[in-house]
Amino acid sequence: MHLKVISPNEILYQGEVSLVQMPGKMGSFEVLVNHAPIVALLDPGRIKIIDSQRNLVFLTIPAGVVHVRDNTITIITERE
Repeated sequence: MHLKVISPNEILYQGEVSLVQMPGKMGSFEVLVNHAPIVALLDPGRIKIIDSQRNLVFLTIPAGVVHVRDNTITIITERE
C-alpha cells in the first residue's frame, strides 16, 4: 500500500507500508492491504505505521481526515 501524510505546507510521510493504525473519531482502526474504500475523521493522537521493511514509525497529529482507496491511503492533517 502507498501512504501519504500531508499538511498544507509539506509532506509529513510518504512511502510503501503494510499497516497503518489511526485514531478515528469512533475509535482506533487499522488499514491493511485491500481495505475497503473509506473516508473518516481522525482525532488527535498517534498514527502507527509499519513500513514495507517492517520498521515501526509513529506520527502525532492534532486531528485530520483519511481517505483509503485502491491500496492508497491519504491522510490530511495540520503539523503538530
